[in-house]
Amino acid sequence: MKRLLLPLLPLLLLAGCGEEKPLATVKQVDLQQYAGTWYEIARLPQWFQRGCYDSTATYSLNDDGTVKVVNRCQRAGEDASEAVGTARVVADSGNARLKVRFDNWISRLIPTITEGNYWIIALDQDYQTVVIGEPSREYLWILARQPQLPEDQYQALVQVAQSKGFPVDQLERNRNLRPEAP
Repeated sequence: MKRLLLPLLPLLLLAGCGEEKPLATVKQVDLQQYAGTWYEIARLPQWFQRGCYDSTATYSLNDDGTVKVVNRCQRAGEDASEAVGTARVVADSGNARLKVRFDNWISRLIPTITEGNYWIIALDQDYQTVVIGEPSREYLWILARQPQLPEDQYQALVQVAQSKGFPVDQLERNRNLRPEAP
């Protein structure tokens, strides 16, 4: 028995190390006030946003209590692309934790696997800036109601993300993603 278990010991030890640290969210989000258009200020790089700049996210409330999500992305030499999805509130989260699913063939085939965590980890009282993340710390967006933020406001939001364990040294700022004019 020892011979069988000994080679598996490193794997068993590593399995316990992969646990995610808890990620605190804001206590309460008024979805009516949150609705509207948000401009992407910065993000952790993601394959599905490769080449995107001037991205926006627009949220609106559906009659069934879910939230319609419309993400827009501009790529050089192309018309803006759009991804439409639905977010549902996670129970007992004060509307600060959402599960988002975008409408595509994969999500129609396997709906629960294609749901992503959308956790509001910072939100100013006037609903002008927000930081969105998820427990693995692989996804992070800094959004604002305006396409640009003063540097001090941006740095304060970066500090919030850093204090929650996000790799902020990898952030891509929208202003640096825009292609140079010919």
